[in-house]
Amino acid sequence: MVTYYRRRVRGLFDPKSPKPFPLSRSKLELFIECRRCFYLDRRLGIGRAPGFPFTLNSAVDKLLKKEFDTYRVAGSVHPLFEKFGVNAIPFTHEELEKWRLTPNGGAAYLHTPTNLLIKGVIDDIWLLRVDGQLVIADYKATAKSGEVSIDAPWQAGYKRQMEIYQWIFRRNGFTVSNTAYFVYCNGKTDGTSFDAKLEFDIKLIPYEGTDAWVEAAIINAHETLMNDQPPPPEDCDWCAYFEARSATQKRE
Repeated sequence: MVTYYRRRVRGLFDPKSPKPFPLSRSKLELFIECRRCFYLDRRLGIGRAPGFPFTLNSAVDKLLKKEFDTYRVAGSVHPLFEKFGVNAIPFTHEELEKWRLTPNGGAAYLHTPTNLLIKGVIDDIWLLRVDGQLVIADYKATAKSGEVSIDAPWQAGYKRQMEIYQWIFRRNGFTVSNTAYFVYCNGKTDGTSFDAKLEFDIKLIPYEGTDAWVEAAIINAHETLMNDQPPPPEDCDWCAYFEARSATQKRE
């Protein structure tokens, strides 16, 4: 069951507070999508209604982590690396579980000019065996006919997600490759029967990221939060819905 609180009173941005304010990767993405929705959420506690959890995706995520951890412990190459020509092994670090832990974990970096603690929960990190750079990896699951890709307009958020992770780890002193990878699992639907199991085609999709935009986005998000009034409605489905609803209520 998904619980929706009409208005939260805890964990909101206070312009007068000296404490670092945690800002997750998903909330920075919300700022990029709509500044007004971002302000209402982080400053006033009025968030968008949550979607339903994708429990099948969560199961795939957990199983992939267990699988890659087996090769991590052994220090060996995962068969997907060999299949797709990635010269890497799973990265080992004492804080890996913290970086992958939600909701109170994640990798983080304090952006001192704004006092915003930028956070993100990663799926995995790999180590390139040639030059020792780290590779950010993210697990995705779907079920569609044809080849999976990351070229659809709605997947732009996936790419920004990778770039924010790259930014966080670089700011924490790690040498991070511009190339990130999506481990994309596509459920097969061409079988003759279900037999109580779902099989997947798994593909490693490289993505050349750039985190050059992240710093400016953080600064602009902070400036938005510091305002006493929310930004005007934007070209946003949520803003359009609430505007239409408000207009209807006024007529009634």
